[in-house]
Amino acid sequence: MIKKFFIVGALSLFLHPAFAQGPVQSSRGQELTLQESIKYALEHNEDIQKASYDELGAKYQINEARSAGLPQVDIKGTAVRTLEKTMIALPADFNPEGTGPLIKPMGTDNTVQGGISVSQLLFSKSYFVGLKAAKSAGDLYRIRKEMATEDVIYNVGSAFYQVLQTEEQFNSINANLDKLNQLEKILTLQYKNDLVKKVDVNRIKVNKINLENQKANLEAAYVQQLNVLKFFMGMPLDEQIALQGTAEEVLLEQLPTLGTAGEAATARTELRVLNKQKELKAYEIENIRAGYYPSLSAFGNYNYQSQYDGQMIGNSDAMWSPNSQVGLQLNIPVFDGLRKKAQVQQRQVELKKMDLDIQQYNKNTQVELSNALSQLSTSQNNINAQEENVQLAQEVYDMTNQLYKEALAPLSDLLDAEVSLRVAKTNLNNERLKYKIAQLDYLQAAGELEILVK
Repeated sequence: MIKKFFIVGALSLFLHPAFAQGPVQSSRGQELTLQESIKYALEHNEDIQKASYDELGAKYQINEARSAGLPQVDIKGTAVRTLEKTMIALPADFNPEGTGPLIKPMGTDNTVQGGISVSQLLFSKSYFVGLKAAKSAGDLYRIRKEMATEDVIYNVGSAFYQVLQTEEQFNSINANLDKLNQLEKILTLQYKNDLVKKVDVNRIKVNKINLENQKANLEAAYVQQLNVLKFFMGMPLDEQIALQGTAEEVLLEQLPTLGTAGEAATARTELRVLNKQKELKAYEIENIRAGYYPSLSAFGNYNYQSQYDGQMIGNSDAMWSPNSQVGLQLNIPVFDGLRKKAQVQQRQVELKKMDLDIQQYNKNTQVELSNALSQLSTSQNNINAQEENVQLAQEVYDMTNQLYKEALAPLSDLLDAEVSLRVAKTNLNNERLKYKIAQLDYLQAAGELEILVK
């Protein structure tokens, strides 16, 4: 959700006027390149840390599954005081009085027993299937950590280049403010000498105030963008950093080439997650079917037992006697009302849905890769056009400025030329940002984001 919100925020910058974006920080701190920012994020981002804990927890789950196949040893003890004994009727032959059945209480007042029991699973198909499923689940958490890593790389890269683009906007505004300040000084001096009208001076001041307001808005936006970058990096917001690099730098000298979209889908962690989830679902089916197989276990008990009447504790008449058993226990399932069959059918339906998810994912990868390549081509063409546009706007501004100095062009033409130059530079910066994002989209679609930290 955060990732989508950030992309929408980045694109919204393209719809604002040239200078309605964000600024260079007042105090420089630790200087970071894109690679250094990503490496910092890989060590401190909370999502990656949580994914690491999930991976560690999966190892413990494997140990838990394995424990069922190891010997199970228990030491047990019981002490029972019978308050009311069960009465038993003996045949009349046992009654010396011969008046009918003999009614006697059954058992003793106290029963105390202590001992040790050992059991060992000898065969259970469910156990072996469960062990394989636990290992597969461990692989799933490992892949999910890789996916979290890719998301962090993408988010940090997007935020990093948006901040750089904002700094470029800020530099452009500062350069234009310097020009307006110089022009204001000249016009003010000319006005004092009655060479220009008051309205010309005021027009310069209006443009200057508007530009200063845009600079203030840019500074506020810059702080927000830098906070977003720090959030994705897992860095405290009060940490001072400065980004190394310029908007003109190419994200990658040469993008990796892939044969087909199918190869790109295979390289992506999302597909590996889907395949691993499908594998786990297959293990569920296998485990349910394993319930049709018999299971065999061995057991042994060794106990001491005493039964006596009278005082429960400290009774010298209490006699202890040992008893022990060893044996095998065989469980053969016969009929469960077709419950396991219904469970298998449910999982098979879920498997078919997973097959459709994988099919849909492959199509989606093809669309993402195609769109990313198309955007790269479009953005590169737009950058070339905007660079030419900036050059033309600069020539128009220089020529108009010269004509204005020679009193051959009105002030309005000079101000219009200055605005056009600013707009052209801002459009160029926006196209460069689009190109950076398109490169990230391409690497994400191709499953190659990790090359940014190599």
